[in-house]
Amino acid sequence: MKLIRCERGHYYDSQQHTRCPSCGVTGLAIQNNEQVQSAKTQPEAMLTQVRGQASGVADVGVTVAMVRKKIGIDPVVGWLVCIEGPEKGRDYRVRSERNAIGRGADMAICISGDEAISRENHAYINFNPRKASFRIAPGDSRGMTYLNGEEVDVPMPLQAYDRIELGQTHLLFLPLCSEKFNWEIQGE
Repeated sequence: MKLIRCERGHYYDSQQHTRCPSCGVTGLAIQNNEQVQSAKTQPEAMLTQVRGQASGVADVGVTVAMVRKKIGIDPVVGWLVCIEGPEKGRDYRVRSERNAIGRGADMAICISGDEAISRENHAYINFNPRKASFRIAPGDSRGMTYLNGEEVDVPMPLQAYDRIELGQTHLLFLPLCSEKFNWEIQGE
């Protein structure tokens, strides 16, 4: 694995990606009047995309999030912002359904600068698109996770501006989707 740093400070594996997957797709504009491709007309082979990477690889039978299947995109539903720790000032995108947090490059939320965070599945941030609600759950690793100073040992609801601690990293949670806005409702 050959990690390189993009101009915004993100690290990514240059053998897997031609450009930084964390920076997203440049020039993408989503307008309310655009029609979404219906599920009936979608091709049988879905394109595999890595965290917003523009070019995909055909992958028959790949598992995709329900929101992506319904509206054709895998939108951001919230953010985690590092307010203390090795990556202070950095933001991390939270997408629909289950987001694994860890140091590994294959994690949905990769916090690579904190060696006290487990490489894989330190914790999970889940977004339920049916209820427009967020939860934090403990991971499969040895490391502890705290929500507002309390240990996360079972899934717990997340609210705006909740503080999450993993290793030496302190994160602030900021939701986009709620009762006021939800991508599924907007896409209908």
